[in-house]
Amino acid sequence: MLITTTSTIEGKRISKYIGLVNGEAIIGANLVKDFFAGIRDVVGGRSGAYEQGLREAKSIAIKEMIDQAQRLGANGIIGVDLDYQTIGGNGTMLMVSCNGTAVVME
Repeated sequence: MLITTTSTIEGKRISKYIGLVNGEAIIGANLVKDFFAGIRDVVGGRSGAYEQGLREAKSIAIKEMIDQAQRLGANGIIGVDLDYQTIGGNGTMLMVSCNGTAVVME
């Protein structure tokens, strides 16, 4: 499955536009991650726990989008957009969503 943020793929001809596909993943920020992220914010550095959580959520969202495209008979997804949002009362959860256009390429 070829995936791109652009509207075309060099060397490929799009023979059919199938339609919009998407994927979402929501991860919760637990107390331990929050505590250690707070310490990192005070002393500087990167929060590895949050970064790993973001990578996992992104992978899940993209996999869902790919699975949906494959079920529709696509062999590519163009115009992919990733979005990150905090949700919940105090931003206690993070949502990663992605969408794109499923296509058949030759």
